[in-house]
Order: sequence, then structure tokens, then C-alpha cells
Amino acid sequence: MIPLSDLKNFSAEKAELTILKTLAYFDIFDYPLTEGEIKNFLGISLSDDQFRSALAELVLSTTIFRFSEFYSLHNTPAKAERRLAGNRRAQQLLAKAFKIGAFLHRFPYVRAVAISGSLSKGYAEEKGDIDFFIITKGSRLWIARTILHLFKKLTFLTRRQHLYCMNYFIDEDALGIREKNVYTATEIVTLFPVAGSSAIMKFFEINKWVEEWLPQSSSAVHSKMAETSSLFKRCTEGCLNNNLGNKVDNFFFKWTTNRWKRKERRGARNSKGRIMNLVTGRHFAKSDPEAFQKKIINLYEDKIRNLKNHPFRVIN
Repeated sequence: MIPLSDLKNFSAEKAELTILKTLAYFDIFDYPLTEGEIKNFLGISLSDDQFRSALAELVLSTTIFRFSEFYSLHNTPAKAERRLAGNRRAQQLLAKAFKIGAFLHRFPYVRAVAISGSLSKGYAEEKGDIDFFIITKGSRLWIARTILHLFKKLTFLTRRQHLYCMNYFIDEDALGIREKNVYTATEIVTLFPVAGSSAIMKFFEINKWVEEWLPQSSSAVHSKMAETSSLFKRCTEGCLNNNLGNKVDNFFFKWTTNRWKRKERRGARNSKGRIMNLVTGRHFAKSDPEAFQKKIINLYEDKIRNLKNHPFRVIN
């Protein structure tokens, strides 16, 4: 039988380790966390007493560092200052993002729009993009995406294309996210829904698996979500809710997939210099420049291995 004192020590170490893992993930993005954020993104459930005790011990032992309300793996105050500046920019950008998201919801076959990427986590670079996650009607994703990207071509004329980064499309026939890992779980729970409450709530319900990765986190559906339509939307859907629409959608799927394969073969790069990549399927389309998701997972796994090999040391 394990002595009670040993059991308590084991529980304390487990609590400290899960806090370190949480900080390690966000450290990939040079993003220190508040106490509430750490608890929200923990990989296991902890009581308030367990959490506060473990956090205090990590600070006391200088395993982690505190700068005002932020905690970090590094004794680098500049990271907290950088975050604060990014938070202020995000607050200014969110109002614009909400209006743009509501506007995108007015396009044919768009059923829900949510802000994603760094902005959904409350952070923006000086010339940051606005990323959007879009849910479309089943079997009409490729019509919706094509129309939206034709519109985006116009935004290049005014140099506002960075405000319309529609990076992930999924349709109502296949709302489950296939990749189940810390990256996708974090991206899902931090989505900022803008429009289409019915579709986004169904999406969250189908992807309940995120609770296995982030049991203390919850997805948000905001009361101020827009419910918009337009004459263009109604007329287009009225004309294509038939067999012709099926054929058009299938054509755009094949055409877009082949076009992006050609781009990948010639090593085309985006405006940030990254090799362009679009992962496509009948019911989804997602931008993944330079295999970004895989890169983040690999970096995170390296940090976790470092933790296990050298417990309670600062991770470089």
C-alpha cells in the first residue's frame, strides 16, 4: 500500500507537471499565460487548491516565473510586455473582425463564421491577419469557397486581403475534426463565433472529444452572434439547390484541388514567404503552409520529452 505522504507528493508532482505542459505549449508562441488561462488549458482536471498550491510551488522554486499577472517558463519580462501590446492590438481589431465575419455570413451557403488563429486568443501582431473558420451547407462547400475567394481577389486591390483570411472550411455533412491532438483541441475551444449559432453549436457538440485534451476548457457561443442573409445569398441558393448545384460543387472541388497541386509542385509561396499548401477533401478545405500543424505538434512533443527527461527545469 502506498503511504499517504507519498501519494500526496505524487499528486503534487502530477499537478506541477500538467501546469508545465500547458505553459510549454504556449511557449512555442512566446505567449505567457494568466492564472485563469493556465487552468483553462490544463490537460487534466485539478481542484482549486491543487492548482494554486502547484502553481505557487513552481514559482517559489523558480521553475517558472511570474511577471505581474503572467506566468512563463522563462525569466524574460519582455515576453509579457510583448503579449500586452498584442492584446491591446487585438481589442482594436476584434470589432472589425466581427463586422467582417457577419458580412461573410451573407454569402451563399455560409452557415457559420468564427474568428480563429491568434486573434481568437486575444492577440494580434502589428500587421496581423484576421483568420476565419467557416461552416457551409452540406455538399456546397466548394461553391461557397469559390465565391468567397473570388470576392477576396477584389480585396487585393485595396490591400485589405489580410483582413479576409478564410483558412478553414468545413461543411455540415462532416463537422467532426479528424485530427485529434493538443493543437486542434486548442484551436477549437478558442474559436470566437461570429455568426450562425445553430451550425456552430452543432460543431462544438460533435467535437466533444476536445474535453479529453482540455477537460477544464469550454467553447463559447456568444449571445451577440449575427444572423444575417442577403438577396444574393437567397437567389444563388435558390438556383443551385438541385442536381446542377451538385455538379457545380463537384467541379469546383476538382478544379481547386488540381490547381493547388500545381502550386505545390512549383513551390509557390504566400505573402509571408511560406510554401503554400491547401489540404482538401469533399467536405473540408484547410490552409496548412509548410505543414504548420505538424511543426507545432513536433515542437510540443520535444518540449514534453525535455520535461520527462529533466523534470522541473526550464525548457529552452
